[in-house]
Amino acid sequence: MKRELLDKAIQLREEGRAKQDQAILAEARTKLLDLLFTYPDDAEINFQTAVAHDNSGLGKDAIPFYVRAIEQGLSGPDLERALLGLGSTYRYLGFYQEAEETLRRGVKEFPNHRGLQVFLAISLYNTGKYKESTELLLSNLIETTSDEKLQYFSRPIQYYAQHLDETWG
Repeated sequence: MKRELLDKAIQLREEGRAKQDQAILAEARTKLLDLLFTYPDDAEINFQTAVAHDNSGLGKDAIPFYVRAIEQGLSGPDLERALLGLGSTYRYLGFYQEAEETLRRGVKEFPNHRGLQVFLAISLYNTGKYKESTELLLSNLIETTSDEKLQYFSRPIQYYAQHLDETWG
């Protein structure tokens, strides 16, 4: 029964997000909050409630749900997504230190997740760590680009990404 109700709420949230329909998103939030009232210690329900709030433009309200879900032992792809969601929400609300800490944890636990890396780079920019931010962005660019001109210069770009402050003249 719980799984069925949660799946319906997730489906509704996804529909609301896809259509950018605030009424559908509000209905999904209500269903999730009702579930959360009955199952307050369920990490997945807390996580889905956070996502529903984030999808609705209610990032500040999403934060406690993300935090609880993570503290309650969320794992796997849901943890990956929760760390990204929480970190990016902290960042866009101006909580740069919290964003950096959250996203660093995400990159440590999910080192191949480029989204986490890029959002970390953005938060590093916000905390004044410009060199580390640029290194991370350049590395991700070179490792993922299909642009022939960038690929041609991949070796020097990779080198310069690690030596941004050096000159040779």
